[in-house]
Amino acid sequence: MTPMVDLAFLLVTFFMLTTKFRPDEPVIVDQPSSVSQIPLPDKGVLMLTIDANGRVFFNVEGQQIRKDILARLGSHFNMTFDEKETKRFAVLSSIGMPMNKLKEYLNAGDEERKIMNLATKGIPIDSTNNELAIWVNSARKAAPRFSLAIKGDREADIPTIKRVISILQDNKANRFALITNLEGAPEAAK
Repeated sequence: MTPMVDLAFLLVTFFMLTTKFRPDEPVIVDQPSSVSQIPLPDKGVLMLTIDANGRVFFNVEGQQIRKDILARLGSHFNMTFDEKETKRFAVLSSIGMPMNKLKEYLNAGDEERKIMNLATKGIPIDSTNNELAIWVNSARKAAPRFSLAIKGDREADIPTIKRVISILQDNKANRFALITNLEGAPEAAK
C-alpha cells in the first residue's frame, strides 16, 4: 500500500509541474452545432473569433510566431514595441484591440486588460479601416503553413461573419474552417 501512495503522489506532482495553464480568454463564444466530423488540427491554426456582439478577435499559438506577427504589424503601422510589450503579446490569448490601442493594452495590468476587453469593439473590419486584413496577412507571412479557422458565436450576426469571410477571400485566403460543436447526425425517418 505504501508504494502505491508514493506513486500516486509522484504522479500528482508530475502533472502539477508539467501542466500548462491557458490564459484567460477575453471573449466567450457559444459555438453553433453541426454534423461535420472533420477535426480541426491541434496545432498550426490562425483563429479568428467572432463574439455575439460582432467583435473580432485574433489568436495564434506559438510565441515566436506571435513576436514575428507583432513585428510585421509594427512595421506596417509605423509603431515600435519594446521587449516587454513583445513578450506580453507573445503570451496573451486572443487579442481584439485596434492598433491605435494595442500599446496601451500591452502595458496594462491584468485587471485593466479585462476592462479593456469588455469595452473594445474588436479588430476593425469596416471598409474604411480594415485592420483585420493586415492582421491576417501579417500572420500568413509569419506562419505560411498555418490553417485559418473562424469560430463564431451562435448569436453573432450574419453580416459580420460574411464580412470576415469576404476579407479572407479578398486576401486570397480561400481555405478556412468554420468551428462548430459536434451534434449527432439526423436519423432517417422510418
